[in-house]
Amino acid sequence: MGEDRRLAAVVALAQGMAAAHTPRESWRAAALGACRALTGSFAALSVWERELGRLRVLVNVGERTRGEEEFPGDEAYPVHQFPEITEFLHERWVAGGEPNAWVETAEGPAAGHPGYIHQRVAALRRRGRGCCVVAPVVLNGRAWGELYVARSAGAPVFDRGDADFATVLASVVAAGLAQSERLEEARRLAFTDALTGLANRRAVDVRLEEAIERHRRDGVVVSLVVCDLNGLKRVNDTRGHAVGDRLLERFGSVLSLCGAMLPGALAARLGGDEFCLLAVGSPGDDVVKAADELCRRAGELELGEGVACGVASTADPIGDVRSARRLFRLADAAQYQAKASRAGRPVVAGRQGPDDPVVRLADEPVGEGTAERRRFRGRRP
Repeated sequence: MGEDRRLAAVVALAQGMAAAHTPRESWRAAALGACRALTGSFAALSVWERELGRLRVLVNVGERTRGEEEFPGDEAYPVHQFPEITEFLHERWVAGGEPNAWVETAEGPAAGHPGYIHQRVAALRRRGRGCCVVAPVVLNGRAWGELYVARSAGAPVFDRGDADFATVLASVVAAGLAQSERLEEARRLAFTDALTGLANRRAVDVRLEEAIERHRRDGVVVSLVVCDLNGLKRVNDTRGHAVGDRLLERFGSVLSLCGAMLPGALAARLGGDEFCLLAVGSPGDDVVKAADELCRRAGELELGEGVACGVASTADPIGDVRSARRLFRLADAAQYQAKASRAGRPVVAGRQGPDDPVVRLADEPVGEGTAERRRFRGRRP
């Protein structure tokens, strides 16, 4: 491949990764770009999971064989089976610069170091491939994983020049991964409460809108638990804000623990002393049980004065829920009633008879000052 074509291939790989919106898209763009740049028939990108001592495949692209999924859930290889990976992963190159790529073939040794590796050769033969080039990926000065590109049996074998080019491609991939991770971290922070590590109000709004759309389209049950942490102001005033922050953090942990009772539930801090759980697909009774457990555990914290919980679920007789706003109002009205009555258990919208006071309160017109969140506060005795 000429220098101009190789430069164009590098640019295309970098642009493909820069255009990715998710880590998966970034992985796929990296593997596809490298496969095209090296005129391979197949490519994979793998990451070293240090705590598990294994190399896990993130993506497979190109001509996949039986058992090779594009985004495999459990394709991983213990690193001790691959001596050359072990050397790389333990960062033996540090004293001598970046590690270089090497070539292996279905017949044995080829260009570059380390040469014959039985497991890789066997895999090439088993999958009908004639050769591969393996390029270590180094991210932020540490071994991150590897880029693997193969050619079908009968195709020209990779040479030393291909291995050197693969080393360059691996550096471009590393730069793209670093950018992707920074963007992902920025997205994560945009949807995370800094103090508790839970989701924030923005994350709840996005997820709830999506959930209500699923409810309208498919009838999926959507439930919301709104919580008001009792006694935070007293803790702040008498023991200081550092202790108040500790109460918020501990309650956040309790909320997360109880949210785990509901598969896929989102635990969030809405702001101040207000928290919520958003559950999609869980039965209404399961959500109430989780809220009940939350009240119990919050009451056992050494700080604060427990929690007031309100629950609103489309599984209960609360009328049509066509908007996220109405479900929030219902849960907030239930929480208002729990707070006003000093209830030690959650109040559930729609479960107090045909003229449920929570539903009535939530549906009062805005002009009467009760239809929006926080306006319920003004009505507390």
